[in-house]
Amino acid sequence: MRLSRLIGLTIILLATAATPALADVTAFIGSTMTPANRAAKGVAAGFGLLIIGFEFEYAATDENPSELAPALHTGMGNILVQTPFPLAGLQFYGTAGGGVYRETLGGRQETQVGVNTGGGVKVSLLGPLRARLDYRVFKLRGEPLHPVVHRIYAGVNLAF
Repeated sequence: MRLSRLIGLTIILLATAATPALADVTAFIGSTMTPANRAAKGVAAGFGLLIIGFEFEYAATDENPSELAPALHTGMGNILVQTPFPLAGLQFYGTAGGGVYRETLGGRQETQVGVNTGGGVKVSLLGPLRARLDYRVFKLRGEPLHPVVHRIYAGVNLAF
C-alpha cells in the first residue's frame, strides 16, 4: 500500500512541476561565407522543454556567378540543447540536425541531404522579444560544389 501511495504522489508531483512547452519563431539575415560572402535570409520555428528543444529552419542564399558561389536553399530539422533559462539575459544553445538542400549555379543543380551543427545565443531585449546570434556548419552530401558551408546570422526572435 505504501509503494502505491509513493508512486501516486510522485506522479502528482511530476505533473504539477512540469514546465509547459515554450515556442519561438526567428526571422534572420546573415552571411553564407563559403566560398564567398553572400547574403543569407530565413526563418526558424521551434519549441522546447527546459534544456532540450526542436526547431525547423528554412534558409536561402543567392548565387554570385562572378565568384562562382552557388545559391543554397536549406530545410533543416534540428535538436537544440540550451541553458534552461537566460543567465544575465543570455540563453546559450548548441544545435545539430539534418535535412535537405538545393545548390544551384547557372544551369548546374544538386539536390541532396545534409547535416549541420552549430550554436549561438538568444539575448533578452524586451518581454518576449529577443535578438538571436547563430553560427552553423553544413556538411552537404552528394556532389555539391562546396561540401562544407559556413553561415552566420543575426535575427529577431519572438518567444511565446
